[in-house]
Amino acid sequence: MRPDAPLARADLHVHTWHSRVNGNVPFLRSRDCYSNPLDVYRTAKQRGMDVVAITDHDSIDGCLELLSRRGDASDILMGEEVSCWYPGTSLEVHLGVYGLTESHHRDLQPLRRNVFEVIGYLQRAALFFSLNHPFHFFRHQVPLEAYSRLFLIVPAVEVRNGTMLPAHNALVEEVWRRTRGGAAPVVAGSDAHTLRRIARTWTEAPGRTASAFLESVRAGQGRAGGMHGGTQAVAADAYGVVARYAASIFGRGPRDHRGWHRAFCAACVVASPPAQFLPLAITWRRKRAERQVVGEAAGAFVSGAFAPAFAEPRS
Repeated sequence: MRPDAPLARADLHVHTWHSRVNGNVPFLRSRDCYSNPLDVYRTAKQRGMDVVAITDHDSIDGCLELLSRRGDASDILMGEEVSCWYPGTSLEVHLGVYGLTESHHRDLQPLRRNVFEVIGYLQRAALFFSLNHPFHFFRHQVPLEAYSRLFLIVPAVEVRNGTMLPAHNALVEEVWRRTRGGAAPVVAGSDAHTLRRIARTWTEAPGRTASAFLESVRAGQGRAGGMHGGTQAVAADAYGVVARYAASIFGRGPRDHRGWHRAFCAACVVASPPAQFLPLAITWRRKRAERQVVGEAAGAFVSGAFAPAFAEPRS
């Protein structure tokens, strides 16, 4: 793809109702998102996205559902956000994988307990992938120097996530540029779990089809644009998911609950108004922890405390 080709945009981090697992209150069996894939597609197009990517948690069913309805579309990019773990720890790591197939998806699932095994597979399969929101789950489960190894072995990082604090995104971009150089591939996306924020954060690169766009991003021609995040953005998504969950309990949306469990969840919904401050409180607490971790990591990076784990900056 020529660098002077017309630029296109894609929100490279978007969820649908196929992101099924929400671990906040497991017994309620809430999904992480309730957006219909076709509504995601239409919203992204209406907001100026030339290419539409879906990156559900450990699922490609949203992409497959969309392709079954628009099988002739050349602007749909198959994606998946693969949840992995740093081996032997509780540290979760998310990788955004693009251009994969159903076979790739199946092969990845048994490897997810070890992020390095997942990365090894993706490298052998020549798939393009990114390290998403690197400091979102990091709470010093491993030494920062050890964790920083990931920046050396991934082909791209998400330098702008629409739910992460501006300081988080800025630190990721600075670390990436200082250690991998200005031409290293980057991605950006809204991380939207409702329709509200889709296409408010995006990646810009040459290429009007999904395959051409991905080729340009892989070649380092992508640029991040749009909004950063914070407590307000994440809390609004949380309340949106809560509202859609309540609607699904009463018959509007995916039918995930039956019998006594549906009755129990309906009772919880009816009784929940006094507790509706909780999503905001939980989000505020998590963002406070994120701010602290990012500050510590930024200080360590500036001081060179974990510099030995990085390669020398390349021009």
